[in-house]
Parts: sequence; C-alpha cells; structure tokens
Amino acid sequence: MKKFSFTYDKNRVTSFCDAVFSIAMTLLILEIDVPNSETLAATNFSSILTNRIPSFIGFFVSFMVIAIYWISHLRIFKYVGDVDEKLIWINIFLLLFVIFLPFTTAMYVGDFYGTASFIFYCFNLILLGLLNFLLIRYISQKELNKNGMTRTIGNWLKFRSLNAVIIWSLAALLALFLPWISRIIFILIFVFQAFGDKFYKKRL
Repeated sequence: MKKFSFTYDKNRVTSFCDAVFSIAMTLLILEIDVPNSETLAATNFSSILTNRIPSFIGFFVSFMVIAIYWISHLRIFKYVGDVDEKLIWINIFLLLFVIFLPFTTAMYVGDFYGTASFIFYCFNLILLGLLNFLLIRYISQKELNKNGMTRTIGNWLKFRSLNAVIIWSLAALLALFLPWISRIIFILIFVFQAFGDKFYKKRL
C-alpha cells in the first residue's frame, strides 16, 4: 500500500515566506533611533548621523543578508513540485532565523565593538545558512531530474549556501583574536561565490 503523504499549497507557502522576508527587512530600519525635533535643533546634524554609523552598517549588512536569502529562496523554490510535511518544517525553521535577525542586529549595533554581541550575530547567520543549506539539499534530492533540477544545479546551490556558513563561522572565530578582520571578512563570501559560480556555470 502506498504511504499517504499530505502536501501543501505551494502558492500559499511562497506568499507567506515573501511576507516574512519583507517584514524582517522592514523591522531592521526600526532599530535606527530617530532624533526628535529638540535633538535636531540642539545638535549638529553631521554628529547625529555620525553617531548612527554603527546602526546604518548593521542595517545595510542585515538588509542585504535577508535579500540574498530571499533570492536564494526564490531560486530553489522554483524547482519544487509539491510541498510536503518535511519541507514545510525546514522552511518554517529557516524563517525563524530570518525573523530573529533584526533582534541580533540590534544587539550587535548596541555593542558595536563588543566581541560577544558580534559572535551572537554571527551565530544567527550561521544557523540561517545551515537551514538554507538543509532546504536546498532536501529540494535538490527530492526533485532530482524533475522540474529542471539537475545534480549540477543542486551542487551549485548547496555550495553557495555552505560558502556563507563557513565564512560567518570563520568571522565568529576570528572575533576572539582579530576583531577588525572578523568584521570585514564577510566580503570573502562574494569572492568565493564568484569563483564557484564560474566553476558551476561551465558545467551547466
């Protein structure tokens, strides 16, 4: 007897995910303190902006992180034929760490030069990357040779996801010894990704 497998409406799942991603991106701007009229009148405007540079950095980095994972989500979900129970729960836990990012960003910005707050922020990004990897791995295996999914495409998308996990893990480790380097090492994500994209595109 064939085992019954309950499936979910793909359109509702993707619509819900889009909403969560957009809400998380919007919440980031709320962490930047807006000065009142008295402060604006009494304080030099350039000083007000300068004091908020850490907040702007945290906002920009986290906004781009969420945007990249949203694009990754769009890219992998186009290969999904049906959404089963396992896929729905991997997806839910992925969204958990997406919506948690505004909080860890605020913690990081609030103690911009602190080690613990930065490691906490990196930990959020590591877990987000791992859940994204699990999502991609499950879909690439489940939909292999269906809906346009090939082994090469699956390996390419998994590489892009693991690349971010490894670099943010390295950033968290370096924060203990080389704090300034740990803050900028995320740039390597784009460097390695460019080489990886070139490698896999030749095989597609």
